[in-house]
Amino acid sequence: MRRTLKAVLTLAIIATSLSAASQKYNNGLVDKTVAIIGNDMIQLSSIEAEVQMMMVQGVTSDKNIRCEILEELLVNKLLLTQARLDSINVSTENIEGELNNRIQQVMTQLGGEKALEEYFKKPLFKLRQEWREAIHEQLLTQEMQRKVAQGAPELTPSDVEAFYNRTPKDSLPIISTQYQIKQIVLYPNKEAAVLAVKERLLEFRERVMKGERFANLATIYSQDPGSAMKGGELRMASKQLYWPAFSDAAMSLKPGQVSQIVETPDGFHLIQLIERDGDMFNARHILLKPLYTSDDRTKAFSKLDSLRTKIMADSINFETAAFRFSQDPKTYINGGLMAEQNSGSSLFEKDLLKPEDYAIIKDMKVGEISEPFESTDNEGRSGNTIYKIIKLEKIVPSHVATFKDDFHILLNEAKNQAALKEIDKFITKRQESTFIRIDPLFAGCPFKREGWIK
Repeated sequence: MRRTLKAVLTLAIIATSLSAASQKYNNGLVDKTVAIIGNDMIQLSSIEAEVQMMMVQGVTSDKNIRCEILEELLVNKLLLTQARLDSINVSTENIEGELNNRIQQVMTQLGGEKALEEYFKKPLFKLRQEWREAIHEQLLTQEMQRKVAQGAPELTPSDVEAFYNRTPKDSLPIISTQYQIKQIVLYPNKEAAVLAVKERLLEFRERVMKGERFANLATIYSQDPGSAMKGGELRMASKQLYWPAFSDAAMSLKPGQVSQIVETPDGFHLIQLIERDGDMFNARHILLKPLYTSDDRTKAFSKLDSLRTKIMADSINFETAAFRFSQDPKTYINGGLMAEQNSGSSLFEKDLLKPEDYAIIKDMKVGEISEPFESTDNEGRSGNTIYKIIKLEKIVPSHVATFKDDFHILLNEAKNQAALKEIDKFITKRQESTFIRIDPLFAGCPFKREGWIK
C-alpha cells in the first residue's frame, strides 16, 4: 500500500535532541567534552545519544561501538571544517525539504506530533531549530565528501584491468546467475473487472452507512493483508507515505466519515478516517483489486498458444510476433526484450524477476518458449494481471567477475575504491594540520585510522 520510505533518520541528526536526556551515566559520570577537533567539540552525550538510537533501531551494541561513533564524528568534523573554508553552500530548499521529510518519519515511528514532543521532551518548534542546524551540517559534510571524491583520477580500461589483476580473486564481486528474457504480453478486459470491483465497494459503503462496522468488512474482504487483520487500520503516519490520491481523500474526511471510491496503483479503496493530526492521519481502508474472469484468461491463453505454435513452426519469429501482437508498451518495440527498470540492463538476477516469471524460467533451457502463464506488470495498473509467453534468450551462470564479461561492474568497483582512497588522503592530510585532542576515556580505542591520538 505504502510507497517505499526514505532512509531512517540519521543518528547524528537527533543526537542533539537526545543529549538532554543523556546527561548522566552509570557510576556517576557526568556529560563532558571527549574530543576537541579544530574549533569544534564532541560531547559524550552526543555519542551516548547515538548509541541509544542505534539500539532502538535494532543495532547490537558491542564494546567498541562508542569508539566507532567517535571516529565517525571526528571524520565528519574534518569534512565540515573544510566545507566551511571552501564556502560550500546548500540550498535552503534542500535543508527544509530534508527537515520536513525527517520530522514526518520520526512522527510516523513514534505516533504523531504529541508523541514526538513527549519522547524528546521538547516542543516541535524547538526540535525544528535544533534539527535544522544538524541537517545543514550533514548536507555540507556530504557535499564536501562528494567534492573530495571527485578529485579521484578518471579511469581508463587499462586502469580497470590493472585493478582486476591486482585484486585477489576472493575479493572480486560475485555475479549471481543472470537471465535474458523476451516476452509477448496480453492484457485482460480491464473495464468489466473494474466495474465489478466498484459495484462491490459501493455495496460495502452502503452497508457501513446503514450501521455495519467498517472494521468488520475490512477484516473479511480487504485484499491488503497487512491491514486486514487489524480491521483495515493503517496506524498514524505521514500523508507523504501514501499515494497522493489516497492521502488527499483521507485528509479531506472527518473522523468516522467514509470516502467515495479511491483509485491508486494498488487497486480501489474505501477509506474511513480515524484521526488526523497536522499532516498525519490514521485511517482504515478496504482494498479490492480487479479480478478477471476465466473467459479473459481463456481468450488470452488461446491467442498466446497460437502464437507459440506459429513461432515454433517457424511461421513467424518471436521478435516479429512481439512487435505485432504484444501489448506491453516497454518491450514490444524491442522484439519483446525485457530490461531492468533501474539499470536498463537486459540481464536479470533472480531477485529482480517477478516470482511468477522466475517460477517458469527456472525450469527452462536457453531458446525455449514457455507455455502461456499469468503474471503481473510494472505499469502501476489497478489489478495488474497480465498473460504472457516468454523466450529464454540467455543464462549467465553465477561467477566471479571477469574483466572480459563484467567490465562495467569492475569499473564501478574501481571508481569506488579510487574515491575512497582520495577521501582517505584528504582525512590524513587534515589530521596532520588540525588540532586534535582525545580524552583519556577514549585513548585506548582501536581506531581504524591512525593519527587521532597525538
